[in-house]
Amino acid sequence: MAYKNNKAGYENTLLGVLFLTFGFVFFDRLALSFLFPFMADELQLSNRHLGMLSSVLALAWALSGALVGAWSDRSGRRKPLLIVAVLLFSLCSALSGLVTGFLSLLLFRAIMGLAEGPILPLSQSLMVEASSPQRRGLNMGLLQGSAAGLLGAVIGPPVLIALAEAYGWRHAFIVSLIPGLLIALLIWRYVHPDPSAAEPRTHAAPGNNGGQRLALLKSRNILLCTLISCVFLTWFIILISFTPTFLVKVRDYSPASMGTVMSCLGGAWVLWGFGVPAISDRIGRRPTLVLFSLIAACCPIALLYASSPWMLGVLMLLTYTGLGCFTLFMATIPAETVPREVMATALGMIMGIGELVGGFVAPTIAGFAADRLGLSIVMWMSCGGALLAALLALFLKETAPAVLARQQRRQPKGSSVLQGNQP
Repeated sequence: MAYKNNKAGYENTLLGVLFLTFGFVFFDRLALSFLFPFMADELQLSNRHLGMLSSVLALAWALSGALVGAWSDRSGRRKPLLIVAVLLFSLCSALSGLVTGFLSLLLFRAIMGLAEGPILPLSQSLMVEASSPQRRGLNMGLLQGSAAGLLGAVIGPPVLIALAEAYGWRHAFIVSLIPGLLIALLIWRYVHPDPSAAEPRTHAAPGNNGGQRLALLKSRNILLCTLISCVFLTWFIILISFTPTFLVKVRDYSPASMGTVMSCLGGAWVLWGFGVPAISDRIGRRPTLVLFSLIAACCPIALLYASSPWMLGVLMLLTYTGLGCFTLFMATIPAETVPREVMATALGMIMGIGELVGGFVAPTIAGFAADRLGLSIVMWMSCGGALLAALLALFLKETAPAVLARQQRRQPKGSSVLQGNQP
């Protein structure tokens, strides 16, 4: 297969393919949250079970994302791993429609998490290398934030709820296999081969990469991004896992009203998913992350106190800014901090540890707390996660190329601004 695209053309093509890929990951990941009110009675599931199902998927994400990300850096293989991961998580999502109880559902969600975990570090590593510096934040925001919002939270709720009401929740899971097969075909057809498959691979000195991986633990930005990942994933996973059930059982919304509110949340996800990283390209990663983390903390408060569904929908559009922040601490800042040789390792580690704490531990605790204290408690837990993220972001070192360039121009002659890695 001949690849003669110019750099800008391939940048756009890759963005389109990876946009669909990661967007469909979240379509499948969030399907359980939207379908849970339909399946809970049949399978005798409680809030505790919902928290455990979210947790096991996050644990699997954490393990596979970190391990496969590091292995892809060592082997230079990304494209084949991406194709296999898409096929496997699509199959497991479809098999979720055949479960007979909690244990079988738990098993399929765990396997699905193992398949989905590597997709973000692999996709963002590919996107960083294909992106021009002035579009890096925007591209990564579209890939990680807007894609997940559009497919997972705008298209997902009405499609899944309509399928569940018309044909049953099992069919809603099963039909998810078809888009996965099509996306795997697009990756095979349009993503360039790995360098190791197309040309001789240049190796670093023996032991050099191992030293670079150990150095990740000493980098202030990487350490802070990892901590932010833990608390911001607490905000996100608790919010996205429990909000549909909270709206139906606590706020007494109908399934249709719940779907509408969740679609507004998805609209904000799309808007802020690329808006926040694009703003950070101009004003800097650190101030952007602080500001929009504080706004994100208002989202669970709105869910608790908004007076009507339409008011809640408006507030969701204004306050659900977190997925744009995710792109910054989980991809853009690390990619601008570390060398290319350990980029997927860094991204996988930040995502993996964040999923372990915020995705695995937090929803399990939230599920038990909801059964004892009521579902409202999970909204306060979510709010606290975003506030802690804003506090930690204050200590980040700036990495945005445009901001660093402006700082460099303001420096007296003979001095310089220390910059991170600029791939």
